[in-house]
Amino acid sequence: MAYVWQSGFQNYLLRRSPQTSLVRFETYLERIEVPRSRQLSSPHQPMEHAYFFESGIASVIIRSPEGQHSEIGIIGRDGMCPTAAILGVDADPFSIHMQMQGEAYLISSSVLKAVLAEDREVHTLLARYAQALAVQQAYTALSNAVHHIDERLARWILMCHDRVDGEDISLTHEFMAVMLAVRRPSVTTALHVLEGKKLIYSERGVVSVRNRAGLEAFARDAYGECEKEYERLIGTSLGQSTI
Repeated sequence: MAYVWQSGFQNYLLRRSPQTSLVRFETYLERIEVPRSRQLSSPHQPMEHAYFFESGIASVIIRSPEGQHSEIGIIGRDGMCPTAAILGVDADPFSIHMQMQGEAYLISSSVLKAVLAEDREVHTLLARYAQALAVQQAYTALSNAVHHIDERLARWILMCHDRVDGEDISLTHEFMAVMLAVRRPSVTTALHVLEGKKLIYSERGVVSVRNRAGLEAFARDAYGECEKEYERLIGTSLGQSTI
């Protein structure tokens, strides 16, 4: 499936949408600022809007009945949320929060569903993205089960780095602990390991990537497979990935 790279958007899905499709629905897109910590969707609640991110990072979070929670996916300019809107589902059990502030194009879920019903090319592109995100979530589950916290943190930093410009990523220790489903002291220890190897620098809620190739080597097989799948499905590589 061939797409023309459209200028004017930072979002990879909008940039990959056929020009005729963009003409059809871009008038319904509203560019907004999305601050850190804003909740974009709630578990089992109707989804009124979809977001195509131009910048920033959102986290898909799953919560247990007893209140424990963990991140299962991240979304930046590579994608949109919620993917339930693509699949014709009115609600899902996840919550989505902004992890790093940014900007997004907002569209009514009902309008998006109407566009998808009429436009096979856009529907196919977004369905491919839904598959790519599902693959990312599957590898997150695998990594949580088999990789050491140091490697999981390296993977997560790399995934965030793919979705931002420059080397600095705004991440607090508290948020990293929630996203990795570990205690804050475990995050601090893992950050010290990566800093000791001169792969990153961490201070006051900002992580700076110092050695991208070294960080990828340290993460080993925790990083790379879902990134390859994204490229296969969408036709472009993620951000700053060197795999």
